[in-house]
Amino acid sequence: MNESFPPGWDKSDTDYFWVDLGDPPPADKENAVTPEVLAELAYAEIRVPGTEVTLAPAEATKVNLPTWAWLDGAEFKPVSVTASVEEIGIDATATAEPVSLRIEPGTPDAESYPASGVCEIKDGRIGAPYEKGRANDTPPCGVKYLRSSGEGTFPLQATVTWEIHWTGSGGAGGDLPDGTFGATQDVVVQEIQAVNR
Repeated sequence: MNESFPPGWDKSDTDYFWVDLGDPPPADKENAVTPEVLAELAYAEIRVPGTEVTLAPAEATKVNLPTWAWLDGAEFKPVSVTASVEEIGIDATATAEPVSLRIEPGTPDAESYPASGVCEIKDGRIGAPYEKGRANDTPPCGVKYLRSSGEGTFPLQATVTWEIHWTGSGGAGGDLPDGTFGATQDVVVQEIQAVNR
């Protein structure tokens, strides 16, 4: 007897078995679905918000003027995805939490705030919105450009690091690899014009 299988299918040497409806299948440690497997599936489906930072000044900054940078706190909250197999009663939830923002000014002729370029999350916020009257203050997160971008722009890179952990059925849980997600923004830097009389 010649057996044929659809394209992409291989004949298995494993014997087939039947399980009554509602009964769990016999344990197959090699192919078993576990909370750890579901955690990896949930991890692969996590979607985080875009990483465009708010800058002040917004339109164009000036040489030697601190530029404030921050992320919208309403968008940068923990994000969770759950994967489950109801038939066998197992699940796992992967949660990503923002922990820091790295700012790379796009030119070596700049200073970052803080000097490391990494703004840690504090009180659920990364950076702080600029407030009127604080132009000469040092921003908790930002950059100061030391030269003009001329007719062009500088490609400011903003990257958020998300710590990812999971919890699952039976008290299982652990850490998953951190995720980093970033975006580039064009920044115009102008010379401050002075009038001599």
